[in-house]
Amino acid sequence: MEEFIKDVVVDDNVIHVLDSIFDRIPVSIILIDHEGKILMISRSFADFLGVEKNKAIGRNVEEINRNTRFPYVLKSKKSEIAWKHTFQNGETAIVHRIPILNAAGEASYGFGMVLFDNMEEFKRVIDKNELLMTELSHYKKVLKKIQGANYSWKNIIGKSPKISTAKYLGSKASETDSTVLITGDSGTGKELFAHAIHNDSRRQNEPFVKVNCGAIPYELLESELFGYDEGAFTGSKKGGKIGKFELAHKGSIFLDEIGELPKNMQVKILRVLQEKEIERLGGLKSIKVDVRIIAATNRNLLEMVNKGDFREDLYYRLNVMSIEVPSLKERISDIEDLSRHLVEKTSRKLGKHVNAISDESLQVLRRHQWPGNVRELENVLERAINLCDGDEIKRRHLPMYLLGQDFQVLEPEKQIPEMRNVVRNVEKELIEQALEYTGGNKAKTAELLGIARSSLYDKIEVYGIDEESH
Repeated sequence: MEEFIKDVVVDDNVIHVLDSIFDRIPVSIILIDHEGKILMISRSFADFLGVEKNKAIGRNVEEINRNTRFPYVLKSKKSEIAWKHTFQNGETAIVHRIPILNAAGEASYGFGMVLFDNMEEFKRVIDKNELLMTELSHYKKVLKKIQGANYSWKNIIGKSPKISTAKYLGSKASETDSTVLITGDSGTGKELFAHAIHNDSRRQNEPFVKVNCGAIPYELLESELFGYDEGAFTGSKKGGKIGKFELAHKGSIFLDEIGELPKNMQVKILRVLQEKEIERLGGLKSIKVDVRIIAATNRNLLEMVNKGDFREDLYYRLNVMSIEVPSLKERISDIEDLSRHLVEKTSRKLGKHVNAISDESLQVLRRHQWPGNVRELENVLERAINLCDGDEIKRRHLPMYLLGQDFQVLEPEKQIPEMRNVVRNVEKELIEQALEYTGGNKAKTAELLGIARSSLYDKIEVYGIDEESH
């Protein structure tokens, strides 16, 4: 766009014309000189910022909006088109920032315009006009329905220092396109952070693709990530198949269990990070992709690097913005808020009217060390809701291993639930514990439980087990 606005000279006459036009229509625009001094601002924009128009003229743009990116735009000489921006008054809008270059190629002026100051209206316009449609429109529709980012920062419950620090780092990471590495024990909620980072970024209206690197067989992983061309191998689909990275073009890709990647795939991921391009299996040409990578692991990647199990160059490419999600035992003060949130969420899912948890139950929950973290807490509360005979979870509804010495025998009619519920709960707990132990490896889990892999997949589906988070 810069090429079309070179050598424009802005004098008093130009400013007067702009003023006379834009003060009569509800369009928010601003014009600054090369030093950032405001030459013209429309009344609509001044009202939006909460400043007096006449008093804004002549001031530096940073004085009326300390969050402005105009100094960077003038220095880089690159336009920022349709960027999500939060002003110092807390309002969020979609804006243009355009440098106006002179014959020498230097930025003489900066022009800014607010496209949408109502994010809900912006989303409605996008939906109505299908602005997100590209040559991959069909895949993106399916992707948004099946694999969209479903969570935001409000879904990450807790106010303890460590979770607050993690959320702060995540929110800062969402402001850039830098690669993010999320670490933490299994069950802490690393995937929630990945969703929230994408949903709070400028890519929020683009695809969010999830890949569990430990759940896809090694022999299929390359074709899943990078796709393949027709005839790449025996049995390949006619016309080829698009890969996850192409599906995530312009958006984000979440590589969960990144530590499970085999060495040959680590090289290919490194190439994506360095060259911003992929090559389909059996393909003869490179394909450019614009993808933000968010990776997660419950393993110590640096230790793996020292052992030669993980590439050092890939580790440092991934570890740009590092976020450590604390274990539940490190934020016991969040147990009450988490429990109440999970009871409400799970009750709604199960169709049961349980809306409270007793103080005695909360006391028991605070005593536990929670090796399975938030996932274990959610399972405990789901079990309790299934056993609940009223609208409040009481101590007797909690599993015996939590009660320990405090376990009290209940009246027979309340002590013995239906056998099918007991079997269901026990099977579900065993599968989740096995998945936890094997790090989500389905083949090892099935072998450990002594059942066929197909049977394991059936039970995971029937019990609604969140396999992506294991």
